[in-house]
Amino acid sequence: MKRTDTILKDCFIIDPIVFGDQRGYFFESYNKEKFDNLVGHEVNFIQDNESFSRKGVLRGLHFQKGMHAQAKLVRVTQGTVLDVALDIRQNSPTFLQHYSIKLSSENKKQLFIPRGFAHGFIVISDIAVFNYKCDNSYNKDSEGGIIFNDEQLNIDWILNPKEYIVSDKDKILPTVKELF
Repeated sequence: MKRTDTILKDCFIIDPIVFGDQRGYFFESYNKEKFDNLVGHEVNFIQDNESFSRKGVLRGLHFQKGMHAQAKLVRVTQGTVLDVALDIRQNSPTFLQHYSIKLSSENKKQLFIPRGFAHGFIVISDIAVFNYKCDNSYNKDSEGGIIFNDEQLNIDWILNPKEYIVSDKDKILPTVKELF
């Protein structure tokens, strides 16, 4: 595994070492000891989640608050998404800055998103299977979000907004100004 820093403090790209030949490929997608060494501290993932979505599905921007905050390690096992991490830690030097990356089954990149971040993605291939490890359990009462098209954030979701498929719940999330 190889770590590449992003513009956001404590948010990293993880690239696996892929071994390929005429039969296909093999790679280690997660190794706790190596991962903890790469990020510089221990992360205890306790839950794996998976979603299936079609082109244009936009999920986010979501986060968990307080003691239920979650760090995530995300990757795509089928298709391609534009993944977005937003630093919402008020004491961070990168507060309200975001980072976008294409994650795909082809590039096999993963993104580590620490606690205190909002997260979202949009599917840019016909379909996508999205996987993420979480270091804390989901808690409905600690659920939070920021509207995906907040003008202050100016996130380029790549696709034409007419192609977006957004849940009713995500369409009414608050803006940054309403939260902070």
